[in-house]
Parts: sequence; structure tokens; C-alpha cells
Amino acid sequence: MNIKPLGERVLLRHIKQTEERTKSGLILPKSKDEKKEGIVVAVGTMNNGSTFPVKEGDRVIYGGYSSEEIEINSEKHLIIELKDIAAKIE
Repeated sequence: MNIKPLGERVLLRHIKQTEERTKSGLILPKSKDEKKEGIVVAVGTMNNGSTFPVKEGDRVIYGGYSSEEIEINSEKHLIIELKDIAAKIE
């Protein structure tokens, strides 16, 4: 399946965070402000015609509440707006 986001949107494959455990084996609950990471799968186009600041394969940290969740090949993917990407991990 080939999906191309429209406008200033990005298709991300969500990277699942691992659970944290103490030395004794207790599982620590995830905090509500944990960072969300993803891999860029596809990008849309900038409204002003400039180049997109992220490209396919980039690892990013994202936030925000307005995202469309879809499943592709049994993996969680998100379509988010460019403004919701906080940083690129290098």
C-alpha cells in the first residue's frame, strides 16, 4: 500500500517504548508526558513550496493531540501535522 500525506502532514511508524523495570523486577507505570518517537514513512508538501524539514527514514519526537491513527501491515502508523513534530533525532 502506498500512502502519501496531503499538505503539511507526515506519515509516521510509531516506535513502541519499552517498559521500565526496577532492579527487583517491578514494572514502573509510564508517565503521561513520555516522549513519543516515530520513523518518518512519507511526507506531504509544504504550502509555500519549500523543502520539507524531515525526510523518509528520519527518527523524530512528536507530540500533539490531533493525529489520525491507521494500521498498515499490522503496525501502528500516525498521520500528523508537521507542527506536531518537536525534534529530529540524529
